[in-house]
Amino acid sequence: MKILVCISKSPDTTSKIAFTDGDTKFDENGVQYIVNPYDEWYALVRALELKEAGGGSVSIITVGSAADDSVIRKALAIGADEAVRIDAEPTDAYYTAMQIAEYAKSNGFDLVLTGKETINYNGSQVAGMIAEGMDVPFVSLASRMEVGGSTATLDTEIVGGIQTVEVALPAVVSCAKGMAEQRIPNMRGIMAARTKPLNVVAPADIQALTSFTSYSLPPAKSECKMIDPENMDELVELLHNEAKVI
Repeated sequence: MKILVCISKSPDTTSKIAFTDGDTKFDENGVQYIVNPYDEWYALVRALELKEAGGGSVSIITVGSAADDSVIRKALAIGADEAVRIDAEPTDAYYTAMQIAEYAKSNGFDLVLTGKETINYNGSQVAGMIAEGMDVPFVSLASRMEVGGSTATLDTEIVGGIQTVEVALPAVVSCAKGMAEQRIPNMRGIMAARTKPLNVVAPADIQALTSFTSYSLPPAKSECKMIDPENMDELVELLHNEAKVI
């Protein structure tokens, strides 16, 4: 089975976020980038488990510049066989998805996996768009997946329970919590990642549909007020007059 795992770089959660040029650009100075955790922990690790159980290959793909190569190598260290970088700036979800879809269509992948979303944009759009671009089935937010022959069986969460679905391959799946457990790359994997293929390909002629006009930080958290447990009147008064439902 040929599996393609989409990965994205994301700022480390401890990074200080700031913007430049009149809040129109993300300030990357001093930002440490990591592999998007949902892509790494759920999609990539489950792909490796499927390969270990049934053979095949696992490739990773990202849309970005040479600055992303160090993040790609981190993903290779976990166990992927090779990496592909589409040499373009990922300007919006549609552009990113269509670039990946064009590559996947022309290279005969049986399964395309993504994380449920990226931690910096939280859009959860790319996977569905890839499936549309490839004209193949799509299952979102899967928490379990088993593959047998040309069919995948998946669990997805619905209101009040779990839904089990079967889908014919090739297909695209976005992976959520429960799909796999995080793996820590060992020294052997880190050393091997240095020599694994990282293929840079030219982007397809696709136009982005949206653009970012400005960024803003969320309002700062207000001071936490501590109320004496014996003073219920004060608590009720604050809940009526100051508390905000978000």
